[in-house]
This record gives sequence, structure tokens and C-alpha cells, in this order.
Amino acid sequence: MHEDGIIGRTEWSTAGRALPGQDISGDRALVLDTGDGGALFAVLDGLGHGAAAADAADRATVILTENCGEPLDVLMVLCHRAMVETRGAAVSLALIGPGETLQWLGVGNVDSRLLTLGPAGTELRATMLLTGGIVGYRLPSHLQPQSLPIRAGDLLLMATDGIVAVGPQSLDLAKPATAIAGDLLARDAKDTDDALVLAARFRGPSA
Repeated sequence: MHEDGIIGRTEWSTAGRALPGQDISGDRALVLDTGDGGALFAVLDGLGHGAAAADAADRATVILTENCGEPLDVLMVLCHRAMVETRGAAVSLALIGPGETLQWLGVGNVDSRLLTLGPAGTELRATMLLTGGIVGYRLPSHLQPQSLPIRAGDLLLMATDGIVAVGPQSLDLAKPATAIAGDLLARDAKDTDDALVLAARFRGPSA
């Protein structure tokens, strides 16, 4: 599955596939226009794979769609409540605001990074600090979103654990987001799990 688009000044793309031999993936990506020039990005990895994992992730996507204007910690609690009777999921949320700020929050093992183009090539600017737990089963008592500045050209990269962790030196930020997401899926997806990548490039503050 591949999707892409533009919200405000952010170009985004997702690429994912189910575990080889399976028809249903438990990994989900969601991109929402918050209505104020900002964009909410969510990557969810339902525990395990198959229909039960997909059910957990799908319940959270409904909640996020209906409440995308809420703060990230509130969204995480709402997702937790919606998934209580499911397997649960790892969930990472990122909000690129109408200004030049990125907020993010993660529970579980969905990896999220902010990359930038430096003098020597692609550089890692920041990595989301993930909190242990399973949304829907065991939610941490303290949820504190991080906030950091984002600059024109920076790339937000989010990936489930079905993608082999890659260093920034292996990414070409000159490529469009759709090519980056597609290349990572084709090159670094594991054969033992569902896999999904979301790439979002901030092109500068809205006029």
C-alpha cells in the first residue's frame, strides 16, 4: 500500500505491506489535516500481525480521525481506551504545527526520527524518546510530548519494527518523500513481520 499527499507546507508519503504470505497488515499510518495549517502523523503497529492486529490499529485510527485537534497526550489516552479489548499496539504520534515546531510522542517501538541535510550529507537531528508499554494494555502513567524546532527541508521518518533500523547516511534527502518511503520498504523490510514507513518533508512555514 502506498499513499502520498501534501498538507500545508508538508509533503508526505507512506509505504507498507503485510507479512509475506498474509493478506492483512496490522501496521497503519494516518495523516490528518488539523485544520489550522498543521498536520498530524500517526504510525500504529498492532501487536503481532493479521486480522487481530489490524483490528487494534483500526480502532485507534477512528479515534484519531475524530479527535485530531486534541493534544498528543490526550490522543494517546483516547487510543488506549479504544483498544482495551484488543491486542493493543505500539503508537507514535507527530504533529507538525502551523509554525515551525514538531511535537511527538511514542509508546512502544515505532521508531521516529527527524533528519536534515548538513554539510556532510544527511544528518540525524533528533530521535523520538519512546516510552515502554502497549497502548490498549499497559499505558505509562506519565506521557510528556517533546517539542523541537523544524526547518525547511527537514524530514520526519517513522517506521514500524518490520523495517530494519537504518542510519541517516543511507538516505538521500534530495529524493521526494514518496521515493524515500518506497525505497526503504523495498530495501529494508523484514520477511518476518508487517512493515510500514512514513516520510514527511517540511517545506517551510505557511505563507
